[in-house]
Amino acid sequence: MGGGVRGMNPIATALAGQIGGWLTPGTPLIVGLCGTQASGKSTACAQLAEHFTGQGLRVGTLSLDDLYLGRTVRAGLAEQVHRLFATRGPPGTHDTAIGIATLNAVKAGRSVMLPRFDKRADEPLSSRDWPLLEGPCDLLLFEGWCVGAVPVPADLLAQPVNDLERDDDPDGIWREYWNTHLAGETADLFACIDRLAYLRPPSFEVVHKWRCEQEHGYQAVDGAQRAAAAMTDEQVARFIAHYERLTRWIMEAMPGRADVTIQLDEARSPVSVSVLA
Repeated sequence: MGGGVRGMNPIATALAGQIGGWLTPGTPLIVGLCGTQASGKSTACAQLAEHFTGQGLRVGTLSLDDLYLGRTVRAGLAEQVHRLFATRGPPGTHDTAIGIATLNAVKAGRSVMLPRFDKRADEPLSSRDWPLLEGPCDLLLFEGWCVGAVPVPADLLAQPVNDLERDDDPDGIWREYWNTHLAGETADLFACIDRLAYLRPPSFEVVHKWRCEQEHGYQAVDGAQRAAAAMTDEQVARFIAHYERLTRWIMEAMPGRADVTIQLDEARSPVSVSVLA
């Protein structure tokens, strides 16, 4: 793809043109951006926020990760429902009530504190440390690995998709629970989105490569404390196994639903942009 807007990578450049066409003066716009772990969605959102702020717009960013339930709450969920819910990620491990309240405040043109999550502590930041988005805002960019996803068809849930499901969820309790949540409270959260963009990977297998590269990058730049906390390649493989089934379903279903789908290659570069008619 050709050259982009100064200071933005090709993904953000491709999205900037689409988002610019969706904006309506005086009407807050919530754009959802779905992409796998380490696909570049957070970087793209940061660059887009800077770009549109530079045009005089009032812009905020929110990650689905910022809505995670803390480890203490998830421990209760793991005890009451299934032990795999100790790991954050799937639907059911997010505070959808806070997310819905936040997005509704944006839609209403009110000022709102944007939730933030501390991944190192594995707990939400105190609300006094959340950034203020002054209203009315023009654009909120809401990114996450399954933002805008719809439930997996029930007949596809029966057979395990990987070793994690076969060994740790043989009865399908975990995947049935998060899939039901995706049809309920998580669906209510995603219903607040006005427009949806999707960064589609070339395969699920490349996600492991991207996520390992991300962990190696943490070790290189974040110092000894972060390096010690970084996952090994084997730990990454188990971690992303929690996401595999829904990621594969998103790859199949999302291109027919998203307002724009950007197909990525293994280098995370856009190779095509498809706009929903």
